[in-house]
Amino acid sequence: MRIERLSDDQFTIFLSFDDLVERGLTTNDIWDDASSVQNLFSEMMDEASSELGFELDGMLLVQVYLMQAQGMHITVTQKYENVGWDDEFIEMKVTLDESKELIFSFPEFEDIIQVATNLSSLSIVGGEVYHFENRYYMLLTEKDIEEIQKEDVIAIMSEYAYPSIITSHRLKEYGKTIYKSNAVKKIMEVFY
Repeated sequence: MRIERLSDDQFTIFLSFDDLVERGLTTNDIWDDASSVQNLFSEMMDEASSELGFELDGMLLVQVYLMQAQGMHITVTQKYENVGWDDEFIEMKVTLDESKELIFSFPEFEDIIQVATNLSSLSIVGGEVYHFENRYYMLLTEKDIEEIQKEDVIAIMSEYAYPSIITSHRLKEYGKTIYKSNAVKKIMEVFY
């Protein structure tokens, strides 16, 4: 679990799927088991509070973004409202959202060429490729992998890259676009 302060009243937590498993949870539990989720959030808030020196009270707005292969990216914003709550009580409004994208980070472009070869063998032709902060990123949407088992694609991508917590919005805004569409097909045409 990684915790990072964003401002005086906001911080972010990245929780990988391995972190979830260590806590005895699955992604299905996030959607289906409210008590497990409540316990998880309470533990994370306590840990973040002690690690960042962040005094939690009042209302917390918690946005949870589930990323297909990466884990959970959680943004917590504390609103200072003058409400007469018990000091031990924290109200959390939680928003859950699930990404329909797979984003993997590659150290070298050569690794993207290798993964494209394997993805092409699964009849995948789509995808986007970006360069951002000295790394390469491949983005695949559900449309790119419609007929394929998502777990198979994740397994192939994981051989050459790491799941990324960077969002597609950030890549598109700040990254350099290498292939805007049909990345696998274009890589195969150029390099094979």
